This record gives sequence, structure tokens and C-alpha cells, in this order.
Amino acid sequence: MPTPTHPLKIGTRGSPLALAQAHETRRRLQAAFDLPEAAFEISVIKTTGDRVLDRPLKEIGGKGLFTREIEEALLSGAIDIAVHSMKDMPVLQPEGLTLDCYLPREDVRDAFVSPGASGLADLPSGARVGTSSLRRKAQVLVAYPHLEVVEFRGNVQTRLKKLEDGVAACTFLAMAGLNRLGRADVATAAIDPEVMLPAVAQGAIGIERRAGDTRAADMLAAIHHGPTGQRLAAERAFLAALDGSCETPIAGLAELDGSTLRLRGEILRPDGGARYGDDATVPIEDGAALGREMAARLLSEAGPGFFDWRG
Repeated sequence: MPTPTHPLKIGTRGSPLALAQAHETRRRLQAAFDLPEAAFEISVIKTTGDRVLDRPLKEIGGKGLFTREIEEALLSGAIDIAVHSMKDMPVLQPEGLTLDCYLPREDVRDAFVSPGASGLADLPSGARVGTSSLRRKAQVLVAYPHLEVVEFRGNVQTRLKKLEDGVAACTFLAMAGLNRLGRADVATAAIDPEVMLPAVAQGAIGIERRAGDTRAADMLAAIHHGPTGQRLAAERAFLAALDGSCETPIAGLAELDGSTLRLRGEILRPDGGARYGDDATVPIEDGAALGREMAARLLSEAGPGFFDWRG
């Protein structure tokens, strides 16, 4: 058990949202084991994705950009556990690391944010929509081909400043992040998943550890949220079967209802030129199998080379 003299070291990115997620993890561990705050140490690690802000994610390497340096610190023993936004996580972990603890999932919806419009339908032809997400870009262009999508990277505060400066007429943020920052007021509107299906694992926090660390395993087991794990098992199986990365527009959402799991999945061309979706319900224990089957169905429907297109 950690103590103030031998604290459990929690690794995280340094953005306000990442720190809020690390603090939530610490609070849950404190409550589960009746430990003081001093029994934990939060260690900020700067990732490639945090350092390189002037280029699209697809140009500098995809999802691992926000996790690589943190996982290296975990493997070296510099930290004991790592707190991640699950939508940033690759589907495979490096050898020696395990990801089997999830906190209760937050709001999965995307937030529409604009100083002058209540929704995308209000924007005139040629209006600029700011986003760094290929999923959001493709979803916008499918429904509103008359709009222009421009690159919009940075944390919540940076993107709000770009909006204020007129770089774009609107942008999107995750409602989960705004809620965790106490900034739900920033959202002009929350977008129903029936309108804009969210990213796989959006709104979920995952906590990674070394595979052989029994102390960390026992502690994380006490705060793991089973239903979130069941939902992510289906969504991440879907993503894995599609070989999803930041270069492929993919959306997916699993929801539980009693003993059943509903999974909706979607793949899109980056230019909004094509979209394929599916929706199915199975017993919860079959969620991961459904994710793989749904991915296969969509790939078959889309045809070979669907994700080879680059705009």
C-alpha cells in the first residue's frame, strides 16, 4: 500500500483535462483505501502530441502520439500507473503493460461550440468548421458538404481562443471533457449520438499498469467500473478489427440495457464521400464478438481499399 514516503506515482499528460482525470483517479483510490492525498504523486509527462501542435495528427503518427512517452515511463518504473483518455489509446498495449481498469464513463456526446450559431444547419455555405478529428470532419462533410473544415488542434482553452479569434465559425469538443473541467457552459449544444456518433471510447478514462505489478493491480481492481469495461470491450474490438487510427474516420458506441448490449458503428471516407453504418444488439457477454463481426460487415460493404484513400 502506498504511503507518503513511498507514494504511488500517477503518470499523466499536462493539460488541464488530463490533470483533472488524474485527480479523479487519485480521489477514487484515496476513498477506496482511506489514504491521504500525500500517498500519491502526480507526474506530468509531455507527449509528442502535446509538443507538436502545428501539424495534423495524421502527419506525425496517429494515436500513439499521446501515450508513447507515458508508457515508456511506466515500463521504466518512473511511474506506477498511467491515466489516459481512452479515445486516444491504441487498441494494443506494449508488451509488459496491461489496461484493465476503467472509471465510470462520462457523457459520450460531442459538444457543438459556436459564438454565433446554434447548430451546423445555421451556418452559411463556405463557413469554416474547426476540428482536428478526421471522424468529425467526415461526419460534417457527409451531412453538410457546403461547409469548409479547417485544422483546429490544441487543448480546450487553445481551441476556444482560436474560435474567439475567428479562425472558424464553430468547433467541437467532447462533453465529457467539458464536464470534467466544470465548463459544460461552453457547449452551445450537445449533439445526440443519433446525429453524430462519437469516437470509440469517448468519455472513458483508462488506467494502465505494468503487467506484473500486483500492488497496482489490486488497487485498480477496487475502482474498476465493470459496465464501462463491457462497453469498451465491444467498441475497442470493433476498432481493432478495423485497424483504427487517427488516419481513419471511425465512430462507435456501445450501450447497455439490462443484459443486452447495443453497438452502433460507422466508417467514413475522410472527404465525406461515403459512409457505412451498422446497428445491432446482443447479450452483453457477446459484445466483443459483435464488434469484430460488425467491423467485418462494414468492410465487406465498403469494399477493398476503403481506408486507403487520402485527401
